[in-house]
Amino acid sequence: MMLRTCRVLCSQAGPSAGGWQPLSFDGGAFHLKGTGELTRALLVLRLCAWPPLVTHGLALQAWSQRLLGSRLSGALLRASIYGQFVAGETAEEVKGCVQQLQTLGLRPLLAVPTEEEPDSAVKTGEAWYEGNFSAMLRCVDLSRGLLETPGPTGNILMQLKVTALTSARLCKELTSWIRKPGASLELSPERLAEAMDSGRDLQVSHLNAEQNQHLRASLSRLHRVVKHARAQHVRLLVDAEYTFLNPALSLLVDALAMRWNGPGEGGPWVWNTYQAYLKDTHERLRRAAEAADRAGLAFGVKLVRGAYLDKEREVARHHGTEDPTQPDYEATSQSYSRCLELMLTQVSHRGPMCHLMVASHNEESVHQATKRMWELGIPLDGPVCFGQLLGMCDHVSLALGQAGYAVYKSIPYGSLEEVIPYLIRRAQENRSVLQGARREQKLLIQELRRRVLGGA
Repeated sequence: MMLRTCRVLCSQAGPSAGGWQPLSFDGGAFHLKGTGELTRALLVLRLCAWPPLVTHGLALQAWSQRLLGSRLSGALLRASIYGQFVAGETAEEVKGCVQQLQTLGLRPLLAVPTEEEPDSAVKTGEAWYEGNFSAMLRCVDLSRGLLETPGPTGNILMQLKVTALTSARLCKELTSWIRKPGASLELSPERLAEAMDSGRDLQVSHLNAEQNQHLRASLSRLHRVVKHARAQHVRLLVDAEYTFLNPALSLLVDALAMRWNGPGEGGPWVWNTYQAYLKDTHERLRRAAEAADRAGLAFGVKLVRGAYLDKEREVARHHGTEDPTQPDYEATSQSYSRCLELMLTQVSHRGPMCHLMVASHNEESVHQATKRMWELGIPLDGPVCFGQLLGMCDHVSLALGQAGYAVYKSIPYGSLEEVIPYLIRRAQENRSVLQGARREQKLLIQELRRRVLGGA
């Protein structure tokens, strides 16, 4: 069955002798998954599309623990939401999940479920960030160790959340300073890169002593994570966050890129994420791509639509500032299409010095990417890859993977206590994606009905 399905899917892949042929995202690849997996996926996706569950997820979890007890409540979560979206808790469980993905032509993109909310109470000093730093190093090692399992070769990728290693409050402070007219050269990427590399003390005049100390510690953590990842041949994809943090995050990424994305380093080891739902993304992406080209630096990009729409609009209303987001989904899709075209053109010109992850659940965006790859002569398993969330959009991921494209599934892992709050936060940020998964649910129902009725 698997071999027959692979042949069908591969026959639909571009390029072909007669021209580009679009992949079919009609659920045919669901043949590769068990009935139990498909049933769980349908039930969980329907649950996650129910707004009250997403809005009150943490409260419902606490209520479930009180009513059913931790053991039974945990068992229900493991059999449902946790089992659908999480690789597991131990290294062996993660490896088992990844082996299953690899048999389907998919690759892992591990994510440590650790973060700090911008408006949360201050964490317990440097110890909290140092603990996250150790978790990031373990994630690098685990990502590298997954190569020992059979499956597709290629780039080893891992997600990195900067606010797990540096205070969101410091990032807000840096962002407010960066946005001032004539911002000081004290915060140039060159100066931060030099401080990272030399280990010399860095003093920024507008920060107080405590903030300067935290900035130096944060730079050290980021530098050591990238150094370890580079030694293990793991490329780091830095997550984007809120607009009131992103200028500081981009500054830190630019500093890391100056040190680790040089022409002799073998392609980009530090990638940045660009959110198409922001009005200025295309222009920022164009400037960043041109700057990297001029400097001779490798350039890595994860292109997403974005997940913080409600929060961004709420903040803009609260402060009386212009809404930074696109007016509607159609405008966001047009922005994504323009950014995708820009990056694919960059890849075709710069080759292995420019890498792109098309991180999208949108079938039209994926079709556009595969068609332009064919037209520009970009190889299927080259500098362009695709990314979707574990447990979602499998009808797209499986079709791409079986057709020979490089496809990564974003995979959180960890204990229930660590991961469930993380999943609920991601669900709240990705409401539109969850509620828009109706087509996937329809395809799941069709496949399950076919199996029950014994149809061909």
